[in-house]
Amino acid sequence: MMILKILKFIPAFLLLAFLSLPQSVQACATCFGKSDSKLAEGMNWGIMVLLLVVGFVLTIISAFFVYIAKRASTSSENLKA
Repeated sequence: MMILKILKFIPAFLLLAFLSLPQSVQACATCFGKSDSKLAEGMNWGIMVLLLVVGFVLTIISAFFVYIAKRASTSSENLKA
């Protein structure tokens, strides 16, 4: 029984140990650098373009499912008549 009580605290202890390491607190090389450099500006534009692509693809997929749902409801109404 005592072992089970100790095992409950192991994940919390490991998380505390990981967060206390100074290397894990520092930012990555990209975020740690100058935020007004051309490299950071290009990376921000790249992130925005990728977000737009993902948003466009999700919009197309959702529009397709709306089209299928409307088509299914229309065909079921035609079968009832």
